[in-house]
Amino acid sequence: MGEPVLETARLILRPTQAEDFDAWAAMMTDPQATVFIGGLQSRSVAWRGFVGMAGAWAIQGFGMFSVIEKDSGRWVGRVGPWVPEGWPVTEVGWVLPRECWGRGYAMESAVAAIDWVFDHLGWTEVVHSIHPDNAASQAVARRLGSRIRGSGLLPEPMVPAEADFWRQTREEWFGCGRAQAVRSLQSRAY
Repeated sequence: MGEPVLETARLILRPTQAEDFDAWAAMMTDPQATVFIGGLQSRSVAWRGFVGMAGAWAIQGFGMFSVIEKDSGRWVGRVGPWVPEGWPVTEVGWVLPRECWGRGYAMESAVAAIDWVFDHLGWTEVVHSIHPDNAASQAVARRLGSRIRGSGLLPEPMVPAEADFWRQTREEWFGCGRAQAVRSLQSRAY
């Protein structure tokens, strides 16, 4: 099976490619974009995370997708499954550069990524590990139909980082969470 490419109305989700790095590195040097994902990173440290994501695809068969704006071909973030060594949950996460906030890209791409992990990876649950002060990601998780079902500390490189674990089972997603998320997307004008 080849590498997956997912499409939404405005976005393409695909595994990380070399041409994504400059935009990735720029995002990782923005203090506002990185405040809840481990903080600022130099370009060389960002490179390690970037190639680690490509390595996740090679070793685990999944990783976060690069999110590409269809109209422009521009890299607008990363979203998707994330389960590095020692991670406590089956995560579907998202992070976007600040200039892409407020456009609904996190929500739109997360719906596609959640569908994919349930359909192709066979996960029984998705979790979004969200810092208690991250109101924007909490709003996305809520619109996705996830609910806080626990909290804890995340392992490196997030240490010391508290997180609320917003969870949703496969049954909840296909029962009403997905429909709620799609309605939320349709009701918003971006």
